[in-house]
Amino acid sequence: MDIRVISPEGEAVSALLAQATAYAANLYPSESNHLDDAAELSKPNVRFIGAFIGNELAGIGAVKVLCDDVIYGEIKRVFIAPESRGLGLSKTLMNALEQLLRDDDVLLCRLETGVKQPEAIGLYSKLGYRVREPFGDYRVDPLSIFMEKKLDPVA
Repeated sequence: MDIRVISPEGEAVSALLAQATAYAANLYPSESNHLDDAAELSKPNVRFIGAFIGNELAGIGAVKVLCDDVIYGEIKRVFIAPESRGLGLSKTLMNALEQLLRDDDVLLCRLETGVKQPEAIGLYSKLGYRVREPFGDYRVDPLSIFMEKKLDPVA
């Protein structure tokens, strides 16, 4: 497995983003989906990574560096291709995204996920994320869970 920074554009990435969007659309109404598109994921404050098994893109994820009351990174669009699930790619992607933040001296990581995704909630909890109130532009939504983790400077 190889994790590297990639462009959020391109055929393989577009296919995974489309799968992730369809998955979220099947679980939640549009007003509860907070999905960044390739243009948003291409902005200078975003790092987008891919997990490769051989030459095949098996998973994606991004982190946006933002600031409200503090500087933080927001995890976005973590998605593993269905045929590659169960290999620990989500945990590996999350660790890589957190390391990108540490490398930029950003030591607070936040995310939003949905209540109908117990596997994701379980992973984030195991990785040390704790539930918090909405942040940034998010508002209270009964279908959303907001989480954060303080990162150690060295991992």
